[in-house]
Amino acid sequence: QVQLVESGGGLVQPGGSLRLSCAASGSIFSINAMGWYRQAPGKQRELVAGILSGGSTKYADSVKGRFTISRDSAKNTVFLQMNSLKLEDTAVYYCTFTLTTRGGLEADYWGQGTQVTVSS
Repeated sequence: QVQLVESGGGLVQPGGSLRLSCAASGSIFSINAMGWYRQAPGKQRELVAGILSGGSTKYADSVKGRFTISRDSAKNTVFLQMNSLKLEDTAVYYCTFTLTTRGGLEADYWGQGTQVTVSS
């Protein structure tokens, strides 16, 4: 009943930019938090950025000053603007929503993942 669809990944040169989008649809009552995680080969999944329902944000130290998380609450959409991309940003990026369904159940939902490759 709830689905998250990501878009915006791709291949970019170092120093370039990408904008990721993730839209949730389905039987949603409220969205409590939104976030972006990434996982590179051989590394653990890490939180890249998160935003709470009140608007507060957090970022991994490795992306502070370069990435910005934002949202369009009316469209149940979260964005990740990635600037000044580095080789080490290469990973599969996953969006996640913590939400309550119209049936009253709270759970975490995940997007399908989108590949970001930074390469010269």
